[in-house]
Amino acid sequence: MIPQHTSALLISDLHLTPSMPLTAQRFFDFCEKDGPQVEAVFILGDLFEYWIGDDAALDSPFQQEVKRAIASLSTKTKTYYVHGNRDFLIGHDFLKKTGMTLLTDPSKINIAGNDYTISHGDSLCTADVGYQIFRNWVRKPWVQKLFLRMPLHWRRSIAKNLRSNSSAQYQSYAGNAPQDRARKTNVTLSACAALLRDLPSEKLIHGHTHLPAHHHEQFNEQTWQRWVLSDWDLDHPESSLPKASSLRIDASGVHYDDLVKPQ
Repeated sequence: MIPQHTSALLISDLHLTPSMPLTAQRFFDFCEKDGPQVEAVFILGDLFEYWIGDDAALDSPFQQEVKRAIASLSTKTKTYYVHGNRDFLIGHDFLKKTGMTLLTDPSKINIAGNDYTISHGDSLCTADVGYQIFRNWVRKPWVQKLFLRMPLHWRRSIAKNLRSNSSAQYQSYAGNAPQDRARKTNVTLSACAALLRDLPSEKLIHGHTHLPAHHHEQFNEQTWQRWVLSDWDLDHPESSLPKASSLRIDASGVHYDDLVKPQ
């Protein structure tokens, strides 16, 4: 059944980690103050910097604090989750304890009478062929079961290496021409068009690319609107301006809400 609500807030790419306390505190405030103002909250992946299994959360005071914040939010408003590329191993135990409802990626939702297709967005970056091959492998159930059976210190080491490799690859892209870098790391029109044919709608919402914007797009005879969610980072002003926003949908339309608190 398609989730239907009169109002909603959508967020993604918070990459929560103890090393980013200001970003985490803004999420805790969001759960307490912003989220309860609407009928539904949709978290479109990468809530955490990485997730190596629900059992690892039992030993993490930080992840337990996040769990309590979401559980409190879920008592006040319906809360949905879509897996991201960093936390696709969030499982039944964590979802149950937080009260979140897991949605497949992609899914269709209806907010204020309008249909939207939602996705984390990494599956739409089809120009990055190497990543798509990697994504296909790590999403296989047997690969995930094998990984989750490993000792926790093995899993942490693997996650650390993957993050290092991801950073190195991003730096290699940074050396390319801007148009080549954008093509490699952004979604493609053909992938968006195919998705909106499979889950018919003319409105697409996703995260992952960290390029928040509202687009009007066309591929062949197909047209649609696309909203990209912001990543959150209030802890590294030396590298970029503080950023955190949500996408609000209600009877008045679709709007970005700036969640960066004044200094």
